[in-house]
Amino acid sequence: MSEPRIVVDHLWKRFRRGERQDSLRDLVPALFRRLTPGRKEPELGANDFWAIRDVGFEVQEGEALGIIGPNGAGKSTMLKLLNRILRPTSGTIRLHGKVSALIEVAAGFHPDLTGRENIFLQGAIIGMRRAEIARKLDSIIDFAGVERFIDTPVKRYSTGMSARLGFAVAAHLDPDILLIDEVLSVGDMAFQEKCIARMKQFKASGVSIIFVSHNMQAVSDLCDHALSLRSTVQHYGSAQDVIQSYVTAMGSEGGTLGHPDVNIGPVVLRNAEGRDVTTATSGERLQLEVTYTARRDLTGVHFGLLLHRTTDGLLVYDANFTDKELGIRQWRSGEPVTIRFDLTATVTRGQYHFDTHVAETGTGVLLARRNPAMLLRVDELRTWAGIANLAVTASARTTERVASAVRV
Repeated sequence: MSEPRIVVDHLWKRFRRGERQDSLRDLVPALFRRLTPGRKEPELGANDFWAIRDVGFEVQEGEALGIIGPNGAGKSTMLKLLNRILRPTSGTIRLHGKVSALIEVAAGFHPDLTGRENIFLQGAIIGMRRAEIARKLDSIIDFAGVERFIDTPVKRYSTGMSARLGFAVAAHLDPDILLIDEVLSVGDMAFQEKCIARMKQFKASGVSIIFVSHNMQAVSDLCDHALSLRSTVQHYGSAQDVIQSYVTAMGSEGGTLGHPDVNIGPVVLRNAEGRDVTTATSGERLQLEVTYTARRDLTGVHFGLLLHRTTDGLLVYDANFTDKELGIRQWRSGEPVTIRFDLTATVTRGQYHFDTHVAETGTGVLLARRNPAMLLRVDELRTWAGIANLAVTASARTTERVASAVRV
């Protein structure tokens, strides 16, 4: 295998709360720390904190690495280090090839210049030659979808129009390495589809991509590997495994019980043919089998099943089934009960996860919860936005127009 395009090795980045020294006693250690950035085990001062702690990864040619994590986890700091906006406190970054970044894509626009003029300005800022911009001008304008307003000052543009134009310029670079920061917040769903398609073209042409996003569906679609970050690496591996780990960790923080009265698991998701799956098409019939084991004798309980959209945690579905409805008269300690939930994935494309719980029917006291219980990715191409699949069909008919005779 050839040398990786991107190599990050034992990377550390330290920030100080208020870069100010009030005395010679504070100043001398601070200067010493700055002059010795290569120590293997960097130290923290009293007012210092680690934004990035001992992070390492590699990205090969034509691979995409997704970086996910909560706000404040160090994702943007990592991109700034890779883009050489910041210098690491310790560790090394080796980048082989031309680097381009899709970060704050409209930040360089001048409000009094027209869209056309800003294309040339933005292109120059990100390293494109004037002849190259002129050659690609029509394609950039078409990509952004602002043909009617291209000679209007951008101060008259909406935020979405400015962002689309900025992305369109950046999308016509010819990089070896591409750094992307949550560009899927750009524009409407149709334009986001265009963004994803362009990033896939970059990848297919051999560009190495670092993609920071909260959109789990986009990470799953685009990335070969992923990294869950909270200053340090929480999990590194295939995109699907890392998403599973991340959602599980976030679910635990959201209320999964640490010492439940019921053990939940294993959980299996199958399609109509009985094959284990984690991906389905919209409208497909599925079976979710969950095994619950009581840790004490229980009666008068219900079993809940919820579906969340993983990208934003939105609750899509919530249903409950009592033990009586399921024919469970008395549930003894140590006895496993397997419940099969038959369902139809009538949701639009996206990354979802199931959440299941057991609670007392009368009081609602939660006895056990597992969130997420299982990930589900729904593939579907027609819908641009929304959650529910309404199974809409369309038909058209034409009305024959007969021109009336004109009499003089």
